[in-house]
Amino acid sequence: MLRIIGGTWRGRRWRFTASSGIRPTPDRVRETLFNWLATRVAGARCLDLFAGSGALGLEALSRGASHVTFVERNGQALRAVGECLSRWDPAHHHDWRLIEADALTFLRGPPRPFDIAFLDPPFDSGLLAAACGQLEHAGWLAEDARVYLECPAGAAPTVPPGWAGVKAGQAGEVGYHLYSRQKRIVAE
Repeated sequence: MLRIIGGTWRGRRWRFTASSGIRPTPDRVRETLFNWLATRVAGARCLDLFAGSGALGLEALSRGASHVTFVERNGQALRAVGECLSRWDPAHHHDWRLIEADALTFLRGPPRPFDIAFLDPPFDSGLLAAACGQLEHAGWLAEDARVYLECPAGAAPTVPPGWAGVKAGQAGEVGYHLYSRQKRIVAE
């Protein structure tokens, strides 16, 4: 059972059927993350890559994100997110999109820049560095985007040059990190 921590859907709960490789972001970590992002979520375009339970994207919508794209290769998990959204947002007042796809395959498609990207891949997948690279180099991030990463505690994520660490924490076996994409200065 998961619950929304803040925003218009605060306190709402949904069931998530655990499956291999999907590990929902704990409540305490989500609360910390959204405190870090407090002034940036309202009106933001968000990408929940490796969406799993959808906890990060649902929390963003609850807190006023203008759009969330949920990308998840596990069709059963993505359908559960869709069912939750259909119950909570039957008139589709929130702008959201569900995409059943492998994250790296999705990132090879035409880019649409996001203000915030959430990356929480299965820890043993080895996908985090590749996803960060594609986000940066393929045009998926707005100029001053924020990127949230989860990885095993004690592991230092490999991120592209120009990403600055903003905050980091640890909860049990989970390390969580927020990065800021620095504005590019073009030499003339």
